Amino acid sequence: MTVQEGLSVGVVRETGPGERRVALVPAVVGRLRAAGLRVLVETDAGAAAWFSDEAYAQQGAVVLPTAALYAEADVLVCVGRLDEAGIGRLRPGQALVGMLAPLADPGHARLLAERGVTAVSLDGLPRTLSRAQPMDALSSQASVAGYKAVVLAASLYGRYFPMMVTAAGTERPAAMLVLGAGVAGLQAVGTARRLGAVVTAYDVRPEARAEAESVGATFLTLDALDAVGGGAGAGGYARALTAEETEAQQRELAEHVARQDIVISTAQVPGRRPPLLVTEEAVKGMRAGSVVVDLAASALGGNVAGSLPGRTVVTDGGVTVVGADNLPATMPGAASTAYARNVTALLLHMVADGALVVDLSEEIQAGVVVTHGGAVVHPGTAALLKEAQS
Repeated sequence: MTVQEGLSVGVVRETGPGERRVALVPAVVGRLRAAGLRVLVETDAGAAAWFSDEAYAQQGAVVLPTAALYAEADVLVCVGRLDEAGIGRLRPGQALVGMLAPLADPGHARLLAERGVTAVSLDGLPRTLSRAQPMDALSSQASVAGYKAVVLAASLYGRYFPMMVTAAGTERPAAMLVLGAGVAGLQAVGTARRLGAVVTAYDVRPEARAEAESVGATFLTLDALDAVGGGAGAGGYARALTAEETEAQQRELAEHVARQDIVISTAQVPGRRPPLLVTEEAVKGMRAGSVVVDLAASALGGNVAGSLPGRTVVTDGGVTVVGADNLPATMPGAASTAYARNVTALLLHMVADGALVVDLSEEIQAGVVVTHGGAVVHPGTAALLKEAQS
Protein backbone atom coordinates (compact mmCIF):
# COMPACT_ATOMS: atom_id res chain seq x y z
CA MET A 1 0.00 0.00 0.00
CA THR A 2 1.34 3.41 -0.93
CA VAL A 3 1.20 5.88 1.92
CA GLN A 4 0.21 9.45 1.15
CA GLU A 5 3.03 11.98 1.30
CA GLY A 6 3.06 13.92 4.55
CA LEU A 7 4.43 12.15 7.63
CA SER A 8 7.92 13.49 8.25
CA VAL A 9 10.75 11.57 9.90
CA GLY A 10 13.56 13.66 11.37
CA VAL A 11 17.07 12.31 11.97
CA VAL A 12 18.74 13.99 14.94
CA ARG A 13 22.45 14.51 15.49
CA GLU A 14 23.68 12.44 18.43
CA THR A 15 25.15 14.32 21.36
CA GLY A 16 26.21 11.51 23.72
CA PRO A 17 29.89 11.34 24.73
CA GLY A 18 31.83 9.38 22.11
CA GLU A 19 28.68 8.58 20.13
CA ARG A 20 29.41 8.57 16.39
CA ARG A 21 26.42 6.64 15.06
CA VAL A 22 23.42 8.09 13.25
CA ALA A 23 19.88 6.69 13.27
CA LEU A 24 19.33 6.66 9.49
CA VAL A 25 21.88 6.47 6.69
CA PRO A 26 21.47 7.74 3.12
CA ALA A 27 20.94 4.21 1.78
CA VAL A 28 17.55 3.84 3.53
CA VAL A 29 16.15 7.24 2.57
CA GLY A 30 14.81 5.93 -0.74
CA ARG A 31 12.91 3.13 0.96
CA LEU A 32 11.20 5.55 3.34
CA ARG A 33 10.37 7.99 0.56
CA ALA A 34 8.93 5.16 -1.51
CA ALA A 35 6.55 4.55 1.39
CA GLY A 36 5.45 8.18 1.22
CA LEU A 37 7.47 9.52 4.15
CA ARG A 38 9.40 12.77 4.12
CA VAL A 39 12.92 12.42 5.50
CA LEU A 40 14.46 15.36 7.31
CA VAL A 41 18.04 15.33 8.55
CA GLU A 42 19.64 17.61 11.11
CA THR A 43 22.72 19.37 9.78
CA ASP A 44 25.82 17.15 10.21
CA ALA A 45 23.75 14.34 11.75
CA GLY A 46 25.79 11.72 9.90
CA ALA A 47 29.14 13.51 9.80
CA ALA A 48 30.75 11.49 12.61
CA ALA A 49 29.91 8.28 10.72
CA TRP A 50 31.20 9.76 7.42
CA PHE A 51 27.75 10.30 5.91
CA SER A 52 27.67 13.85 4.51
CA ASP A 53 24.67 16.15 4.27
CA GLU A 54 25.13 16.02 0.51
CA ALA A 55 24.79 12.24 0.52
CA TYR A 56 21.41 12.52 2.28
CA ALA A 57 20.26 15.28 -0.06
CA GLN A 58 21.16 13.21 -3.11
CA GLN A 59 18.78 10.53 -1.89
CA GLY A 60 15.95 13.02 -1.48
CA ALA A 61 16.24 13.96 2.20
CA VAL A 62 15.94 17.57 3.33
CA VAL A 63 18.78 18.83 5.54
CA LEU A 64 17.66 21.32 8.18
CA PRO A 65 19.19 23.20 11.11
CA THR A 66 18.37 21.93 14.58
CA ALA A 67 15.43 24.17 15.47
CA ALA A 68 13.71 23.65 12.12
CA LEU A 69 14.12 19.89 12.28
CA TYR A 70 12.48 19.60 15.70
CA ALA A 71 9.71 21.99 14.65
CA GLU A 72 8.86 20.16 11.40
CA ALA A 73 9.37 16.47 12.18
CA ASP A 74 6.40 14.34 13.18
CA VAL A 75 8.69 11.49 14.20
CA LEU A 76 12.23 11.96 15.48
CA VAL A 77 14.68 9.06 15.23
CA CYS A 78 17.82 8.78 17.33
CA VAL A 79 20.33 6.21 18.52
CA GLY A 80 20.68 7.08 22.20
CA ARG A 81 18.57 9.32 24.41
CA LEU A 82 18.29 13.01 23.68
CA ASP A 83 20.13 15.49 25.84
CA GLU A 84 18.33 18.05 27.98
CA ALA A 85 18.20 20.59 25.14
CA GLY A 86 16.74 18.03 22.76
CA ILE A 87 14.05 16.98 25.23
CA GLY A 88 13.19 20.64 25.72
CA ARG A 89 12.45 20.98 22.00
CA LEU A 90 9.95 18.12 21.92
CA ARG A 91 6.26 18.96 21.57
CA PRO A 92 3.09 17.09 22.49
CA GLY A 93 2.01 14.60 19.87
CA GLN A 94 5.51 14.14 18.50
CA ALA A 95 7.04 10.66 18.42
CA LEU A 96 10.58 9.70 19.38
CA VAL A 97 12.12 6.43 18.19
CA GLY A 98 15.47 5.18 19.47
CA MET A 99 17.24 2.98 22.00
CA LEU A 100 15.87 4.78 25.05
CA ALA A 101 16.67 2.16 27.72
CA PRO A 102 13.53 2.81 29.83
CA LEU A 103 14.22 -0.08 32.19
CA ALA A 104 17.58 1.45 33.10
CA ASP A 105 16.08 4.91 33.66
CA PRO A 106 12.29 4.86 34.06
CA GLY A 107 12.39 8.46 35.23
CA HIS A 108 13.42 9.49 31.72
CA ALA A 109 10.35 7.71 30.34
CA ARG A 110 8.14 9.59 32.78
CA LEU A 111 9.65 12.86 31.58
CA LEU A 112 8.79 12.01 27.97
CA ALA A 113 5.26 11.07 28.98
CA GLU A 114 4.83 14.40 30.76
CA ARG A 115 5.80 16.16 27.52
CA GLY A 116 3.10 14.26 25.65
CA VAL A 117 5.59 12.39 23.49
CA THR A 118 5.02 8.92 22.08
CA ALA A 119 8.32 7.21 22.94
CA VAL A 120 9.27 4.04 21.05
CA SER A 121 12.31 2.12 22.27
CA LEU A 122 13.83 -0.55 20.04
CA ASP A 123 15.49 -2.25 23.01
CA GLY A 124 12.05 -3.47 24.12
CA LEU A 125 11.46 -5.47 20.94
CA PRO A 126 10.18 -9.04 21.53
CA ARG A 127 13.26 -10.80 20.16
CA THR A 128 11.70 -14.26 19.98
CA LEU A 129 9.27 -13.17 17.22
CA SER A 130 10.66 -14.12 13.82
CA ARG A 131 8.80 -11.27 12.10
CA ALA A 132 10.51 -8.80 14.44
CA GLN A 133 14.05 -9.84 13.51
CA PRO A 134 14.56 -7.09 10.86
CA MET A 135 13.82 -4.56 13.64
CA ASP A 136 16.14 -6.12 16.24
CA ALA A 137 18.58 -3.33 17.01
CA LEU A 138 19.96 -5.02 20.11
CA SER A 139 21.13 -7.93 17.97
CA SER A 140 22.52 -5.81 15.15
CA GLN A 141 24.53 -3.66 17.54
CA ALA A 142 25.64 -6.65 19.60
CA SER A 143 27.02 -8.24 16.45
CA VAL A 144 29.11 -5.14 15.78
CA ALA A 145 30.29 -5.11 19.40
CA GLY A 146 31.29 -8.77 19.31
CA TYR A 147 33.37 -8.27 16.20
CA LYS A 148 35.05 -5.10 17.45
CA ALA A 149 35.80 -6.67 20.84
CA VAL A 150 38.04 -9.23 19.15
CA VAL A 151 39.72 -6.65 16.94
CA LEU A 152 40.36 -4.51 20.02
CA ALA A 153 41.71 -7.46 21.99
CA ALA A 154 44.03 -8.37 19.10
CA SER A 155 45.43 -4.83 19.05
CA LEU A 156 46.15 -4.93 22.79
CA TYR A 157 47.49 -8.48 22.98
CA GLY A 158 51.25 -8.54 22.55
CA ARG A 159 51.39 -11.83 20.65
CA TYR A 160 49.92 -13.48 17.56
CA PHE A 161 46.39 -14.81 17.37
CA PRO A 162 47.13 -17.70 14.95
CA MET A 163 49.85 -20.29 15.31
CA MET A 164 52.87 -18.93 13.47
CA VAL A 165 55.63 -21.15 12.12
CA THR A 166 58.68 -19.12 11.10
CA ALA A 167 62.42 -19.58 10.74
CA ALA A 168 62.72 -17.99 14.17
CA GLY A 169 60.52 -20.65 15.75
CA THR A 170 56.88 -21.51 16.35
CA GLU A 171 54.37 -19.35 18.21
CA ARG A 172 51.34 -21.10 19.69
CA PRO A 173 47.88 -19.70 18.91
CA ALA A 174 46.15 -17.44 21.40
CA ALA A 175 43.68 -19.06 23.78
CA MET A 176 40.43 -17.14 24.12
CA LEU A 177 37.40 -17.61 26.37
CA VAL A 178 34.11 -15.99 25.37
CA LEU A 179 31.59 -15.65 28.20
CA GLY A 180 28.05 -15.59 26.86
CA ALA A 181 27.01 -17.23 23.60
CA GLY A 182 24.40 -14.74 22.50
CA VAL A 183 24.71 -12.59 19.38
CA ALA A 184 27.80 -10.70 20.59
CA GLY A 185 29.47 -13.82 21.89
CA LEU A 186 28.90 -15.83 18.72
CA GLN A 187 30.22 -12.98 16.58
CA ALA A 188 33.28 -12.79 18.83
CA VAL A 189 33.85 -16.54 18.50
CA GLY A 190 33.57 -16.43 14.72
CA THR A 191 35.87 -13.44 14.39
CA ALA A 192 38.50 -14.90 16.72
CA ARG A 193 38.44 -18.22 14.86
CA ARG A 194 38.96 -16.40 11.56
CA LEU A 195 42.02 -14.76 13.13
CA GLY A 196 43.33 -18.17 14.18
CA ALA A 197 42.73 -18.22 17.93
CA VAL A 198 41.69 -21.33 19.84
CA VAL A 199 38.31 -20.39 21.28
CA THR A 200 36.26 -21.73 24.17
CA ALA A 201 32.73 -20.45 24.79
CA TYR A 202 30.67 -20.55 27.96
CA ASP A 203 26.98 -19.92 28.55
CA VAL A 204 24.68 -20.93 31.38
CA ARG A 205 22.13 -22.13 28.81
CA PRO A 206 22.90 -25.71 27.72
CA GLU A 207 21.14 -25.13 24.38
CA ALA A 208 23.81 -22.55 23.48
CA ARG A 209 26.30 -25.39 22.96
CA ALA A 210 25.20 -26.17 19.41
CA GLU A 211 25.40 -22.55 18.28
CA ALA A 212 28.83 -22.01 19.86
CA GLU A 213 30.20 -25.19 18.32
CA SER A 214 28.75 -24.28 14.92
CA VAL A 215 31.04 -21.23 14.74
CA GLY A 216 34.13 -23.11 15.88
CA ALA A 217 34.24 -22.91 19.66
CA THR A 218 34.74 -25.63 22.23
CA PHE A 219 31.85 -25.37 24.68
CA LEU A 220 32.68 -25.15 28.36
CA THR A 221 30.38 -26.91 30.82
CA LEU A 222 30.65 -26.21 34.54
CA ASP A 223 29.97 -29.03 36.97
CA ALA A 224 28.05 -26.78 39.39
CA LEU A 225 25.43 -25.78 36.81
CA ASP A 226 25.44 -29.03 34.88
CA ALA A 227 24.25 -30.77 38.04
CA VAL A 228 21.08 -28.62 38.10
CA GLY A 229 20.39 -28.70 34.37
CA GLY A 230 22.00 -25.37 33.53
CA GLY A 231 20.75 -21.83 33.86
CA ALA A 232 18.24 -21.55 31.02
CA GLY A 233 15.19 -19.41 31.66
CA ALA A 234 12.00 -18.50 29.81
CA GLY A 235 12.02 -17.41 26.17
CA GLY A 236 15.54 -18.60 25.49
CA TYR A 237 17.13 -16.23 28.00
CA ALA A 238 19.26 -17.10 31.01
CA ARG A 239 17.60 -17.22 34.41
CA ALA A 240 18.92 -15.47 37.51
CA LEU A 241 21.24 -17.82 39.39
CA THR A 242 21.01 -18.36 43.11
CA ALA A 243 23.76 -16.99 45.35
CA GLU A 244 25.17 -20.50 45.76
CA GLU A 245 25.13 -21.13 42.01
CA THR A 246 26.78 -17.78 41.33
CA GLU A 247 29.59 -18.49 43.78
CA ALA A 248 30.17 -21.97 42.35
CA GLN A 249 30.16 -20.56 38.81
CA GLN A 250 32.74 -17.92 39.70
CA ARG A 251 34.96 -20.47 41.42
CA GLU A 252 34.96 -22.90 38.50
CA LEU A 253 35.33 -20.17 35.89
CA ALA A 254 38.41 -18.81 37.67
CA GLU A 255 40.26 -22.06 36.95
CA HIS A 256 39.52 -21.76 33.24
CA VAL A 257 40.15 -18.01 33.05
CA ALA A 258 43.67 -18.54 34.39
CA ARG A 259 44.55 -20.60 31.30
CA GLN A 260 43.38 -17.96 28.80
CA ASP A 261 45.28 -15.24 26.98
CA ILE A 262 42.10 -13.31 26.20
CA VAL A 263 38.67 -13.21 27.84
CA ILE A 264 35.68 -11.47 26.26
CA SER A 265 32.53 -11.20 28.39
CA THR A 266 29.14 -10.37 26.91
CA ALA A 267 26.47 -11.21 29.52
CA GLN A 268 24.07 -8.28 29.99
CA VAL A 269 20.69 -7.90 31.69
CA PRO A 270 18.57 -4.94 30.45
CA GLY A 271 18.08 -2.42 33.23
CA ARG A 272 19.84 -4.53 35.86
CA ARG A 273 23.35 -5.19 37.10
CA PRO A 274 25.19 -7.64 34.85
CA PRO A 275 26.25 -10.91 36.48
CA LEU A 276 29.77 -10.90 37.90
CA LEU A 277 31.50 -13.78 36.14
CA VAL A 278 35.20 -12.98 36.54
CA THR A 279 36.22 -12.08 40.09
CA GLU A 280 39.18 -10.03 41.20
CA GLU A 281 40.96 -13.23 42.20
CA ALA A 282 40.33 -14.70 38.76
CA VAL A 283 41.90 -11.66 37.09
CA LYS A 284 44.89 -11.94 39.41
CA GLY A 285 45.28 -15.54 38.29
CA MET A 286 45.77 -14.58 34.63
CA ARG A 287 49.20 -14.33 33.04
CA ALA A 288 50.86 -10.95 32.53
CA GLY A 289 50.05 -9.70 29.03
CA SER A 290 46.55 -11.20 29.04
CA VAL A 291 43.62 -9.08 27.85
CA VAL A 292 40.05 -8.91 29.16
CA VAL A 293 37.31 -7.07 27.24
CA ASP A 294 34.10 -6.57 29.22
CA LEU A 295 31.20 -5.71 26.90
CA ALA A 296 28.87 -5.55 29.90
CA ALA A 297 30.76 -2.73 31.61
CA SER A 298 28.33 -0.02 32.71
CA ALA A 299 27.48 2.31 35.54
CA LEU A 300 25.64 -0.63 37.10
CA GLY A 301 28.73 -2.83 37.04
CA GLY A 302 30.12 -5.43 34.65
CA ASN A 303 30.96 -9.09 34.18
CA VAL A 304 34.54 -8.50 35.28
CA ALA A 305 35.71 -7.17 38.64
CA GLY A 306 37.62 -3.93 38.14
CA SER A 307 36.25 -3.09 34.71
CA LEU A 308 35.22 0.55 34.35
CA PRO A 309 32.94 1.74 31.53
CA GLY A 310 34.88 3.58 28.86
CA ARG A 311 38.25 2.96 30.47
CA THR A 312 41.19 0.63 29.95
CA VAL A 313 43.24 -0.28 33.02
CA VAL A 314 46.29 -2.47 33.50
CA THR A 315 46.37 -4.39 36.76
CA ASP A 316 49.45 -4.74 38.95
CA GLY A 317 49.75 -8.24 37.52
CA GLY A 318 49.97 -6.94 33.95
CA VAL A 319 46.44 -7.84 32.81
CA THR A 320 44.74 -5.29 30.53
CA VAL A 321 41.05 -4.88 31.43
CA VAL A 322 38.88 -2.96 28.95
CA GLY A 323 35.49 -1.61 30.01
CA ALA A 324 33.98 -1.61 26.52
CA ASP A 325 30.67 0.12 27.18
CA ASN A 326 29.82 1.31 23.63
CA LEU A 327 31.92 -0.44 21.01
CA PRO A 328 29.34 -0.01 18.20
CA ALA A 329 30.02 3.74 18.32
CA THR A 330 33.64 3.02 17.38
CA MET A 331 32.45 1.38 14.14
CA PRO A 332 29.92 4.05 13.18
CA GLY A 333 29.59 3.22 9.50
CA ALA A 334 28.70 -0.44 9.93
CA ALA A 335 26.74 0.07 13.14
CA SER A 336 24.70 2.96 11.71
CA THR A 337 23.87 1.06 8.54
CA ALA A 338 22.58 -1.93 10.49
CA TYR A 339 20.67 0.26 12.95
CA ALA A 340 19.11 2.29 10.14
CA ARG A 341 17.67 -0.89 8.65
CA ASN A 342 16.19 -1.79 12.05
CA VAL A 343 14.62 1.65 12.46
CA THR A 344 13.28 1.63 8.91
CA ALA A 345 11.65 -1.77 9.39
CA LEU A 346 9.99 -0.63 12.63
CA LEU A 347 8.76 2.65 11.15
CA LEU A 348 7.21 0.91 8.17
CA HIS A 349 5.58 -1.56 10.54
CA MET A 350 3.93 1.25 12.51
CA VAL A 351 2.94 3.55 9.65
CA ALA A 352 -0.43 3.22 7.90
CA ASP A 353 -2.35 5.66 5.71
CA GLY A 354 0.21 8.39 6.18
CA ALA A 355 0.25 8.33 9.97
CA LEU A 356 2.10 6.64 12.81
CA VAL A 357 -0.46 4.23 14.23
CA VAL A 358 -0.05 3.14 17.85
CA ASP A 359 -1.72 -0.18 18.67
CA LEU A 360 -0.74 -1.50 22.08
CA SER A 361 -2.64 -4.74 21.48
CA GLU A 362 -0.18 -5.64 18.71
CA GLU A 363 2.65 -7.81 20.03
CA ILE A 364 5.59 -5.84 18.66
CA GLN A 365 4.22 -2.46 19.66
CA ALA A 366 3.36 -3.72 23.14
CA GLY A 367 7.09 -4.28 23.62
CA VAL A 368 8.48 -1.09 22.09
CA VAL A 369 5.97 1.67 22.87
CA VAL A 370 7.00 3.15 26.20
CA THR A 371 4.89 6.30 26.48
CA HIS A 372 1.73 7.41 24.68
CA GLY A 373 -1.10 9.82 25.37
CA GLY A 374 0.70 11.41 28.30
CA ALA A 375 1.24 8.13 30.18
CA VAL A 376 3.92 5.47 30.60
CA VAL A 377 2.24 2.50 28.92
CA HIS A 378 5.09 -0.03 28.92
CA PRO A 379 4.25 -2.48 31.75
CA GLY A 380 7.82 -3.11 32.88
CA THR A 381 8.71 0.57 32.97
CA ALA A 382 5.45 1.49 34.70
CA ALA A 383 6.09 -1.17 37.33
CA LEU A 384 9.54 0.25 38.07
CA LEU A 385 8.09 3.74 38.45
CA LYS A 386 5.43 2.45 40.81
CA GLU A 387 8.04 0.58 42.82
CA ALA A 388 10.18 3.72 43.10
CA GLN A 389 7.22 5.70 44.41
CA SER A 390 6.23 3.13 47.04
